[in-house]
Amino acid sequence: MSEKIVQDYTGPELCKLQAHEVVDLLRRREVSPKDLLEASRQRHSETDAAINAMPTVCFERAEEAIRHLPESAFAGRGALHGLPVGIKDLSAVKGVRTTWGTPALADFVPDKSDLLVELIEARGGLVVGKTNTPEFGAGGNTFNAVYGPTRNPWDTRLTPAGSSGGAAAQLITGQTWLSHGSDHGGSLRTPASFCGVVGLRPSPGRVAGGPAIAGFITEGAQGPMARSVKDCALFLDTMSGFDPHYPISYPADPKPYADFVERATPQGLRIAYTPDMNGQCEVDPEVRAHIEAALVEMEKAGAAVVEAGVKLDGLKRAYHVQRGLLWATLMRDIDPEIRAGFKETLENNVRFGLALTMDDIVDSQLVRSRIYDEMLHLFESCDVLASPVVGCMPHPVETEWVREIGGKPLNHYMDWLSFAFLATAVGLPAISVPVGLGPRGLPVGLQLVGAPRSEGALLAAARAVELVFAGPLPVIDPKCS
Repeated sequence: MSEKIVQDYTGPELCKLQAHEVVDLLRRREVSPKDLLEASRQRHSETDAAINAMPTVCFERAEEAIRHLPESAFAGRGALHGLPVGIKDLSAVKGVRTTWGTPALADFVPDKSDLLVELIEARGGLVVGKTNTPEFGAGGNTFNAVYGPTRNPWDTRLTPAGSSGGAAAQLITGQTWLSHGSDHGGSLRTPASFCGVVGLRPSPGRVAGGPAIAGFITEGAQGPMARSVKDCALFLDTMSGFDPHYPISYPADPKPYADFVERATPQGLRIAYTPDMNGQCEVDPEVRAHIEAALVEMEKAGAAVVEAGVKLDGLKRAYHVQRGLLWATLMRDIDPEIRAGFKETLENNVRFGLALTMDDIVDSQLVRSRIYDEMLHLFESCDVLASPVVGCMPHPVETEWVREIGGKPLNHYMDWLSFAFLATAVGLPAISVPVGLGPRGLPVGLQLVGAPRSEGALLAAARAVELVFAGPLPVIDPKCS
């Protein structure tokens, strides 16, 4: 980056740069962490009143952290050198109000950070605030009784989706360069699609973090969100690594994830495509048309696109059972006073989980194993499976969940998110990458699902898509109607 460009990007203008560019500036001491804190603070002040993406801020804590940045913040893979980041309000940050979006914990201030937060800070991330989420992350629309709703910056009448809706909204408005998310039913992939950013759900155990009492459950994953694939790779390098406190944790790839994207190209990329997860998901015609047009562009750029012939029968039910197990594990023994304030859909999740039978669980495991084998066979001839991230475009922020897609009624409040279920149910990495603006000028994401533990190759494939669509999308100001 030339000196002229550095001079042009001062104050909030720095927020327009990608994270890896800013980290390079930090490495060369052409900007300071304090410069970035002030830029982030000002950009948050300019935008958050319209979108409510990061309702809790802690810039003073970040200023203090600059004075104590460890040596690990400046060396090795994933070093962030003092880059501001956002943390989803489902992960504890020491000394910072952490609510999980539930009324009974509205004033809770933890005296210890989540281990993943400690890792991000050890590698140079400066936590500047907590991003908004639905209550305990339950649901695909980001609202709660503590902070209210987060709005989509592309049209503030619409939802950014959830549960990492605050993270996605803050990224596209430039409040921070990187943001932490988590994902079970598409919780970072769907907001990435609706807001025009990149969200990666890693393989189970790739990133250590999440509720310790659910340490043996593989379906919930912590992951990176960013405005570009290269930045997402950088943040995955920051977040990944073995931690013995998490029983399914394992080491990062020997090769940095940032290296995988350097020579990415659509030439020769083998894409298997399914418009509806072979009949398991509903999709609106306008979404399907945009995704298929995007894949035509990939073919023109040298990729091979073929129909995905995988049998996914039983996927939805298997996913719902695994989700129920998670909620039963998390909430069976929770303080009754906390549970008494749950929103209806969250309470229904818990009751569903506690009512599961052994046959439900066995059937789910058998279906998951069969589908996993189907996917292994697919990856013998293809690099990634492509599909919509979600079957519809963003809906009004007041609508908790979508009742109809593609002319078909939906019976469960999670089923509008069913494109996300495959990767979660069988433990595969998946990413949402923007493929331009679609209906009504709103962004659309393409989901790529990768082979087991193939985050590097998956990021390279996503970067190939990004190259074809001249991404990433630029930072925007909230569009209020």
